[in-house]
Amino acid sequence: MWRVLIVLVLWAMLCGGAAASDMLREQRYAQEIKQDLVVGMPVSLKAGDQEFLAIHGESESKVIKGAAILLHGMGANPAWSVVVQPLRLGLTGHGWETLSLQMPLAPRGADPWAYTALIPEATPRIAAAINFLQQRKIEKIVIIGHSMGARMGLESLAAASPNGVIAFVAVGIPTRTKEPDTGTMGALKKVKLPILDIYGSRDLPSVLDSARARKIAALQAGNDGYRQVEIDGADHYFRGLDDALLSRVNAWIGREAAESKLVSEQTDPAAPAK
Repeated sequence: MWRVLIVLVLWAMLCGGAAASDMLREQRYAQEIKQDLVVGMPVSLKAGDQEFLAIHGESESKVIKGAAILLHGMGANPAWSVVVQPLRLGLTGHGWETLSLQMPLAPRGADPWAYTALIPEATPRIAAAINFLQQRKIEKIVIIGHSMGARMGLESLAAASPNGVIAFVAVGIPTRTKEPDTGTMGALKKVKLPILDIYGSRDLPSVLDSARARKIAALQAGNDGYRQVEIDGADHYFRGLDDALLSRVNAWIGREAAESKLVSEQTDPAAPAK
C-alpha cells in the first residue's frame, strides 16, 4: 500500500497534478548546511527522480533504541535551530539515531497555506528516509514533526502506515477545525499509531484553539495511544525550553520503543513462545 501510494504521488507530480517544492531554494539551503554543519552527516536521499538533503546522526549509545525521523516546520531546513536541532542533537545521547529531512518548500513570500498543496510531496520523502534507516537495520522508527512538518507527517501516515514506524510526535501542529474530515482532523481519525500531541501554552492560535478538538477526534477514532501534553510557558518554537521539549519527547518515545511489538515480531511463526 505504501509503495503504491508513492507511485501515485510521484505520477501526479510529474503530470502537473500537484505543487512542487522550490528546488532552487532547497539547493541553496543544502549548500549552506554542508558548509556549516558541525554535528551530523549530510546525506542525499531520492524520492523518485528528486534528490533532497537529510542530516544523519548516529547514536552515542552502544544500545540503539531506534531512530527518529525529524520533519521541520514551514520554510525551514533540516538544521533548523529551533525544535529540530535540539531534538536532532539531543536524542542521539539517549540511544536514538536521527535523520532530519529537508521538507518541501514553497517559494519565499508564498501564502502560508500554500504549503498544504505540498503535503503529498512529503510522502515519498518520508518513505525514502524509512528505507535509509531500515537499510541500517533499524527496526523501530518514530516520526517527529514540528508545525507544518507535523501536518505533513501525520497526513502521510494517514494515507498509508509504513512498516517499522511505531509512533508519531506532533509538536505544535496547526489545525483547521472547520474541516473535520480533511487535514489534521481527518488524519487523526485514521492514524492508529501512538501519537504524542505536544504544544506550548503560548502556542499559535491555530494550535491552541484546536487542542480539544484534536483530542476528541483521536479518542473517537479509538486511538488509545493518543496523548496530549501542554508545556507551560512554551511558545510555538519552544524558545528557552529546549530541554523540557527534549525530556518529554525522549521519555515518551522511549516508552513506546520499549513497549512496541512490530508486526513481524507478532506474526513470525518461528518466534519462540513466551
